Amino acid sequence: MKAERLENEEKRIEANPSGKGKGRELAIALSPFFFGILAVLEYFYVPNHEGFSASYVYAEFLALLLLGNLLSFCLSFRSAKARKNYLYHAPFRALVFFLLLSYDLLTLKSNILIMPYFPSIDQVLSAMLKDRVYLLQCTGSSLFLLFSGYFLGVLVGLLTGIACGYNKKVEYWIAPFLKLLGAIPSTTWIPIVMVLATSLFRGSVFIIALGVWFSVTLSTITGIHNIDKAYYEAAKTLGAKERDLVLRIAIPSALPSIFQGLVQAMSSACMALMIAEMIGVESGLGWYITWQKSWAEYGKMYGAIILICVIFVSVNFILNQIKSRVLRWQEGLVK
Repeated sequence: MKAERLENEEKRIEANPSGKGKGRELAIALSPFFFGILAVLEYFYVPNHEGFSASYVYAEFLALLLLGNLLSFCLSFRSAKARKNYLYHAPFRALVFFLLLSYDLLTLKSNILIMPYFPSIDQVLSAMLKDRVYLLQCTGSSLFLLFSGYFLGVLVGLLTGIACGYNKKVEYWIAPFLKLLGAIPSTTWIPIVMVLATSLFRGSVFIIALGVWFSVTLSTITGIHNIDKAYYEAAKTLGAKERDLVLRIAIPSALPSIFQGLVQAMSSACMALMIAEMIGVESGLGWYITWQKSWAEYGKMYGAIILICVIFVSVNFILNQIKSRVLRWQEGLVK
């Protein structure tokens, strides 16, 4: 009864917050607008450093960010959950505007961060727009190489992990190779693979797949080993065959560990991709960064780096969303 009364009191307070609480929420909600508008005013009214000029690309970028935040703010009135989600992200959005403002002050307005090594945001965005066709081509090459190696590594890793996790005899022969290769980063093999491979693309696919294979294999083995043996015994008493034990018990029960390995493997694949493109493959964003750096085109170089970050964050976000949907049954079980 006491716990129930406390819960009802918490709900009442949440539904009817005090004036102080409302003021705090309002300040948090409006903080992105405050710093966003401040960044716009800084860009237009603080004079540029002597000899520096700028277009309106950065201002348009700020306007898009402010419009996006305004849309999110309006949608937050739909429900308490939407409001809570907006208030949770609002401080970080305010920080992003503050960092943009600070960087513009340190580069375009004061040249404290010396150009061309630290180009202004306007220069970076303008360079990305100017070279957008070639950047898109390089992005396509990077994504094709990344997913070719990733899916190959996942396929082989799942087969190896299931075989080793379920069969001790297979694990006896594979485990030494896992211990050997696992201690060595896959990128270490790049010089050897690039010499032996029939093409730079195939060699890069192998390097990416090697790192992915280890992460997925290890996580799959760990997941299967952690399954309670009583599940197998109960299934056997009900007449389950070996195939059913693998497909209906081993794999589904190991899914949380497998997905953890898939996410870790993507990080390994992204790192291997960048190194392979910077060292050997003559295409993709990694190669583009090296090429632009050699010509001191730092605006284009930073633009490619930003694009890489956006792509990698997006890919990991999609993977985590798939993981959340597939493992929805875990909600309430795992704290």
